[in-house]
Amino acid sequence: MSEFFLHSFNTLGHGLIGYVVPFLFVLTIVVFFHELGHFLVARWAGVRVLTFSLGFGPELAGFNDRHGTRWKISAIPLGGYVKFFGDESEASTPASAETLASMSDEERAGSFHHKKVGSRAAIVAAGPIANFILAIVIFTCLFTFFGKPSTTARVDKVEAGSAAAAAGFQVGDIVTVIDGKIIGSFSDMQRIVSVHGGDTLNFTIKRGDTTLQLRGTPEQREVKDSFGNAHRLGVLGITRATNPGDVVTERVDPATALWLGVRETWFVVDRTLAYIGGVFTGREAADQVGGPLRIAQISGQVATIGLAALIQLAAVLSISIGLLNLFPVPLLDGGHLLFYAVEAIRGRPLSERAQEMGFRIGLGLVLMLMVFATYNDILHLAAS
Repeated sequence: MSEFFLHSFNTLGHGLIGYVVPFLFVLTIVVFFHELGHFLVARWAGVRVLTFSLGFGPELAGFNDRHGTRWKISAIPLGGYVKFFGDESEASTPASAETLASMSDEERAGSFHHKKVGSRAAIVAAGPIANFILAIVIFTCLFTFFGKPSTTARVDKVEAGSAAAAAGFQVGDIVTVIDGKIIGSFSDMQRIVSVHGGDTLNFTIKRGDTTLQLRGTPEQREVKDSFGNAHRLGVLGITRATNPGDVVTERVDPATALWLGVRETWFVVDRTLAYIGGVFTGREAADQVGGPLRIAQISGQVATIGLAALIQLAAVLSISIGLLNLFPVPLLDGGHLLFYAVEAIRGRPLSERAQEMGFRIGLGLVLMLMVFATYNDILHLAAS
């Protein structure tokens, strides 16, 4: 048993050392733009911004801009925050009622908590929105500069006893439509199939000069990627043999690239929400939930492919962080938005005690999620 733990922690330490630079690169991009969303809308709304921090804890380096905002890099690089005038903490919890009430008219004009509920909601929502915009911009740039690679959705091999064999697929078939969605490439088909394990799908295929309709149910399997990471995906059991010249890179104009960027972002959002829903309904296993250690490992692995792949990972992570922050959990942006929605309905904010209890519950939930994700990370890294 002691040898197992020694091996696990040696592997973990080696991985973290090798992955720390790509991890910090990806996380810094995502956190910076998230906080920049809060910052820009706050400035637009006339709120004084006291601090813009990348990281938490003691300050490592920083400077003051002409508006009095302290821009700094802090010691713990696992997030960031923007602190407004009138905030008691980095989580944007308000100062005491006495402190807020004793402010002068000039101070009230720059206080976050004296702004109308609509302005406060816009400032809070700007962070997650900036994450989605960042992802769209990254995907758009990748499609613009690198084009859209694709291969025909042709069946070159059918696995014996697979879902594809049961559905009647044959070598040479070309998939053109799945459940009403036009299939332009083999990767388009893979994406749809991968997220519909156990669901019956309707396939339109071209077999020679004939168009046929087939029905198949992808099998849910644990599949390992090229880095050895396990994922549970829907699998039909068909293979596409990539021969020289089969992969075609289609150049796209900026407008098409933007549309593809929006579609790519929505795919990640849809898949993430489907996975979360699957965890609560029992269709998905929660062991795929990862934290900083998993992100660090994946960042290091993707960095070996190239800078473009690492930036693409930043887009996916940006979407995930944007979604996570919209959950209606006090302490997260979504929790603040929930409080503001209640305030708009009631015509007055919740009491200090109610907000304090909400933030304590939110902190407990966030800490539990972090512990659970880190536990999953350690098990995953130990097994790899």
